[in-house]
Amino acid sequence: QVAAASGHTVVLVDQSDEILKKSTKGIEESLKRVTKKKFADKPEAGAEFIKKTLKNLTTSTDAASVVHSTDLVIEAIVENMEVKNELFKSLDKFAPEHTIFASNTSSLQITKMANATTRQDRFGGLHFFNPVPMMKLVEVIKTPMTSQKTFESLVDFSKAVGKSPVSCKDTPGFIVNRLLVPYMMEAVRLFERGDASKEDIDVAMKLGAGYPMGPFELLDYVGLDTSKYIIDGWHSLEPNNPLFAPSPLLNKLVEEKKLGKKTGEGFYKYK
Repeated sequence: QVAAASGHTVVLVDQSDEILKKSTKGIEESLKRVTKKKFADKPEAGAEFIKKTLKNLTTSTDAASVVHSTDLVIEAIVENMEVKNELFKSLDKFAPEHTIFASNTSSLQITKMANATTRQDRFGGLHFFNPVPMMKLVEVIKTPMTSQKTFESLVDFSKAVGKSPVSCKDTPGFIVNRLLVPYMMEAVRLFERGDASKEDIDVAMKLGAGYPMGPFELLDYVGLDTSKYIIDGWHSLEPNNPLFAPSPLLNKLVEEKKLGKKTGEGFYKYK
């Protein structure tokens, strides 16, 4: 959406036409919300903006067939290294030499993905934040093999889609999640020890630190399974790092399929 809205030609690839129809409809709805604010006094200009943006967007279920005319590939599939590497390996065969590959992963190593291809110098991370149309930040990740030219292109692209890029080395969680995930885990440990209630911890961090959500609300919003997946991955990389220690309570909730907002219950219950 943000790439198409800023004048880029975009091909959205997914596994089925059904998913793609749903995605396109979602983008259209999101654009309507954007135009309500952006073109409040000019409904005609708003309608024109939506039409123009959707014109820049086509869909396909075959990534290999569309990648040959692409300058940049942004992967945002399931957080699984093997599945990602398989995709990059196959696209590497079909993409032109100049094409840059980027992953939107939040927790996996970019270097490992780059190594699945022959274009390690034209590979980096572009980590967008949810919901992407609203959130201004993009983390641009440089691996030891990413060329300066590739890095600058990724920074320029981030600016061209109206975002504010920050740069980070290929380190677990980059900047935001590297600070945020241990903070959320520490909140769970505080609660596990019985030092404070989860409600009071949430209120304290909202009113005392100015956070829009408390750590337990945020965990439920992100998904407890996602948070567990991240912390387990980091724990296996650095088993002696106390910041990455797993939480028995978090593991128990995930086991009980209480994954947060998406399942109706996590740390809190949702109607």
